[in-house]
Amino acid sequence: MSKIKYYTGFERLWHWSQALLIISLLVTGFEIHGTIELFGFTKAVDYHIILAWSLIVLWVFAIFWHLTTGEWRQYIPASSSKIMAMMKYYAIDIFMGGGHPFHGTRKQKLNPLQRMAYLSMHLLIAPVLWISGWLYLFYSDWAVVGLEDMGLAGVALTHTAAAFAVLVFLIAHLYLALTMSKGFADFKAMVTGYKEEEND
Repeated sequence: MSKIKYYTGFERLWHWSQALLIISLLVTGFEIHGTIELFGFTKAVDYHIILAWSLIVLWVFAIFWHLTTGEWRQYIPASSSKIMAMMKYYAIDIFMGGGHPFHGTRKQKLNPLQRMAYLSMHLLIAPVLWISGWLYLFYSDWAVVGLEDMGLAGVALTHTAAAFAVLVFLIAHLYLALTMSKGFADFKAMVTGYKEEEND
Protein backbone atom coordinates (compact mmCIF):
# COMPACT_ATOMS: atom_id res chain seq x y z
CA MET A 1 0.00 0.00 0.00
CA SER A 2 1.19 3.51 -0.76
CA LYS A 3 -0.31 6.90 0.02
CA ILE A 4 -1.08 8.84 -3.14
CA LYS A 5 -2.62 12.17 -4.05
CA TYR A 6 -6.13 11.02 -4.96
CA TYR A 7 -8.04 14.30 -5.23
CA THR A 8 -6.63 17.67 -6.29
CA GLY A 9 -7.24 20.88 -4.36
CA PHE A 10 -9.70 22.13 -6.98
CA GLU A 11 -11.51 18.80 -7.02
CA ARG A 12 -12.06 18.96 -3.27
CA LEU A 13 -13.03 22.65 -3.34
CA TRP A 14 -15.48 21.94 -6.15
CA HIS A 15 -16.94 18.90 -4.39
CA TRP A 16 -17.54 20.53 -0.99
CA SER A 17 -18.69 23.86 -2.47
CA GLN A 18 -21.15 22.00 -4.68
CA ALA A 19 -22.40 19.95 -1.71
CA LEU A 20 -22.94 23.10 0.38
CA LEU A 21 -24.73 24.89 -2.48
CA ILE A 22 -26.98 21.91 -3.31
CA ILE A 23 -27.98 21.36 0.34
CA SER A 24 -28.66 25.11 0.69
CA LEU A 25 -30.75 25.06 -2.49
CA LEU A 26 -32.76 22.12 -1.16
CA VAL A 27 -33.36 23.94 2.15
CA THR A 28 -34.46 27.19 0.48
CA GLY A 29 -36.53 25.21 -2.02
CA PHE A 30 -38.37 23.45 0.80
CA GLU A 31 -39.07 26.85 2.35
CA ILE A 32 -40.37 28.25 -0.95
CA HIS A 33 -42.79 25.32 -1.05
CA GLY A 34 -43.85 25.98 2.55
CA THR A 35 -42.47 22.74 3.99
CA ILE A 36 -40.17 24.50 6.46
CA GLU A 37 -39.78 28.06 7.73
CA LEU A 38 -36.36 29.61 8.33
CA PHE A 39 -35.88 32.88 6.45
CA GLY A 40 -39.36 33.81 5.25
CA PHE A 41 -40.66 33.28 1.71
CA THR A 42 -39.19 36.42 0.10
CA LYS A 43 -35.70 35.92 1.50
CA ALA A 44 -35.82 32.20 0.67
CA VAL A 45 -36.58 33.05 -2.97
CA ASP A 46 -33.75 35.62 -3.06
CA TYR A 47 -31.29 33.17 -1.47
CA HIS A 48 -32.41 30.39 -3.81
CA ILE A 49 -31.69 32.53 -6.88
CA ILE A 50 -28.25 33.61 -5.59
CA LEU A 51 -27.36 30.01 -4.70
CA ALA A 52 -28.52 28.77 -8.11
CA TRP A 53 -26.37 31.28 -10.00
CA SER A 54 -23.42 30.44 -7.72
CA LEU A 55 -23.83 26.75 -8.54
CA ILE A 56 -23.99 27.52 -12.26
CA VAL A 57 -20.70 29.46 -12.04
CA LEU A 58 -19.11 26.59 -10.10
CA TRP A 59 -20.35 24.06 -12.67
CA VAL A 60 -18.89 26.11 -15.55
CA PHE A 61 -15.48 25.99 -13.87
CA ALA A 62 -15.91 22.29 -13.08
CA ILE A 63 -16.87 21.43 -16.68
CA PHE A 64 -13.82 23.33 -17.94
CA TRP A 65 -11.61 21.52 -15.41
CA HIS A 66 -13.00 18.10 -16.37
CA LEU A 67 -12.48 18.75 -20.07
CA THR A 68 -8.96 20.17 -19.77
CA THR A 69 -7.63 17.58 -17.30
CA GLY A 70 -9.25 14.53 -18.88
CA GLU A 71 -11.12 13.76 -15.65
CA TRP A 72 -14.32 13.44 -17.69
CA ARG A 73 -13.14 9.88 -18.37
CA GLN A 74 -14.07 9.00 -14.77
CA TYR A 75 -17.72 8.99 -15.89
CA ILE A 76 -17.43 6.62 -18.86
CA PRO A 77 -20.06 3.91 -18.25
CA ALA A 78 -18.90 0.42 -17.31
CA SER A 79 -20.26 -2.81 -18.75
CA SER A 80 -23.68 -3.99 -17.61
CA SER A 81 -22.13 -7.04 -15.92
CA LYS A 82 -19.95 -4.78 -13.73
CA ILE A 83 -22.97 -2.62 -12.87
CA MET A 84 -24.94 -5.75 -11.92
CA ALA A 85 -22.05 -6.95 -9.74
CA MET A 86 -22.09 -3.61 -7.90
CA MET A 87 -25.88 -3.74 -7.47
CA LYS A 88 -25.58 -7.26 -6.04
CA TYR A 89 -22.87 -6.06 -3.68
CA TYR A 90 -24.92 -3.15 -2.35
CA ALA A 91 -28.16 -5.14 -2.15
CA ILE A 92 -26.84 -8.45 -0.74
CA ASP A 93 -23.08 -8.96 -0.37
CA ILE A 94 -22.45 -5.91 1.81
CA PHE A 95 -24.80 -7.38 4.44
CA MET A 96 -23.44 -10.92 4.10
CA GLY A 97 -19.74 -10.02 4.36
CA GLY A 98 -19.05 -10.43 0.65
CA GLY A 99 -16.02 -8.78 -0.93
CA HIS A 100 -16.27 -5.50 -2.77
CA PRO A 101 -16.14 -6.16 -6.55
CA PHE A 102 -14.42 -2.85 -7.29
CA HIS A 103 -11.16 -1.40 -6.01
CA GLY A 104 -10.62 2.24 -6.93
CA THR A 105 -7.43 3.71 -8.28
CA ARG A 106 -6.38 7.26 -9.13
CA LYS A 107 -7.32 6.56 -12.75
CA GLN A 108 -10.64 4.90 -11.88
CA LYS A 109 -12.01 6.47 -8.71
CA LEU A 110 -15.69 5.70 -9.26
CA ASN A 111 -17.20 2.24 -9.16
CA PRO A 112 -19.54 1.25 -12.04
CA LEU A 113 -22.70 2.18 -10.10
CA GLN A 114 -21.28 5.56 -9.10
CA ARG A 115 -20.36 6.27 -12.72
CA MET A 116 -23.91 5.54 -13.81
CA ALA A 117 -25.32 7.73 -11.01
CA TYR A 118 -23.02 10.68 -11.81
CA LEU A 119 -23.67 10.40 -15.53
CA SER A 120 -27.43 10.37 -14.91
CA MET A 121 -27.07 13.40 -12.69
CA HIS A 122 -25.01 15.37 -15.21
CA LEU A 123 -26.84 14.39 -18.40
CA LEU A 124 -30.45 13.95 -17.24
CA ILE A 125 -31.33 15.49 -13.90
CA ALA A 126 -29.17 18.64 -14.02
CA PRO A 127 -30.35 19.82 -17.48
CA VAL A 128 -34.02 19.39 -16.46
CA LEU A 129 -33.34 21.25 -13.23
CA TRP A 130 -31.54 24.16 -14.90
CA ILE A 131 -33.94 24.56 -17.83
CA SER A 132 -37.02 24.46 -15.59
CA GLY A 133 -35.32 26.82 -13.12
CA TRP A 134 -34.47 29.35 -15.81
CA LEU A 135 -37.99 29.14 -17.22
CA TYR A 136 -39.38 29.74 -13.76
CA LEU A 137 -36.99 32.63 -13.09
CA PHE A 138 -37.66 34.35 -16.42
CA TYR A 139 -41.42 33.70 -16.47
CA SER A 140 -42.18 37.36 -17.22
CA ASP A 141 -40.16 37.13 -20.45
CA TRP A 142 -41.86 34.05 -21.91
CA ALA A 143 -43.89 36.08 -24.40
CA VAL A 144 -40.71 37.54 -25.88
CA VAL A 145 -39.57 34.07 -27.00
CA GLY A 146 -43.04 32.73 -27.83
CA LEU A 147 -43.57 30.58 -24.74
CA GLU A 148 -46.62 32.40 -23.36
CA ASP A 149 -48.85 29.34 -23.89
CA MET A 150 -46.69 27.11 -21.70
CA GLY A 151 -48.11 26.50 -18.23
CA LEU A 152 -46.17 27.73 -15.21
CA ALA A 153 -47.58 24.92 -13.04
CA GLY A 154 -46.00 22.28 -15.27
CA VAL A 155 -42.63 24.04 -15.13
CA ALA A 156 -42.87 24.32 -11.32
CA LEU A 157 -43.73 20.62 -10.95
CA THR A 158 -40.89 19.64 -13.29
CA HIS A 159 -38.42 21.74 -11.29
CA THR A 160 -39.65 20.26 -8.02
CA ALA A 161 -39.45 16.69 -9.39
CA ALA A 162 -35.87 17.32 -10.56
CA ALA A 163 -34.99 18.76 -7.14
CA PHE A 164 -36.32 15.62 -5.44
CA ALA A 165 -34.23 13.57 -7.88
CA VAL A 166 -31.18 15.56 -6.68
CA LEU A 167 -32.14 14.77 -3.08
CA VAL A 168 -32.37 11.05 -3.92
CA PHE A 169 -28.99 11.32 -5.68
CA LEU A 170 -27.48 13.00 -2.61
CA ILE A 171 -28.72 10.24 -0.30
CA ALA A 172 -27.50 7.54 -2.71
CA HIS A 173 -24.17 9.34 -3.09
CA LEU A 174 -23.63 9.36 0.67
CA TYR A 175 -24.54 5.69 0.93
CA LEU A 176 -22.24 4.66 -1.92
CA ALA A 177 -19.37 6.85 -0.73
CA LEU A 178 -19.53 5.73 2.89
CA THR A 179 -19.83 2.01 2.10
CA MET A 180 -17.24 1.85 -0.67
CA SER A 181 -14.22 1.51 1.58
CA LYS A 182 -13.32 0.69 5.16
CA GLY A 183 -12.85 3.39 7.76
CA PHE A 184 -14.45 6.11 5.65
CA ALA A 185 -11.30 6.17 3.49
CA ASP A 186 -13.04 7.88 0.57
CA PHE A 187 -14.54 10.55 2.83
CA LYS A 188 -11.13 11.18 4.39
CA ALA A 189 -9.53 11.33 0.93
CA MET A 190 -12.04 13.98 -0.15
CA VAL A 191 -10.99 16.03 2.89
CA THR A 192 -7.21 15.50 2.83
CA GLY A 193 -6.69 14.68 -0.86
CA TYR A 194 -4.71 11.53 -0.02
CA LYS A 195 -5.67 7.86 -0.04
CA GLU A 196 -3.90 4.55 0.30
CA GLU A 197 -3.75 2.55 -2.94
CA GLU A 198 -2.55 -0.96 -3.55
CA ASN A 199 0.75 -1.14 -5.45
CA ASP A 200 0.66 -2.95 -8.81
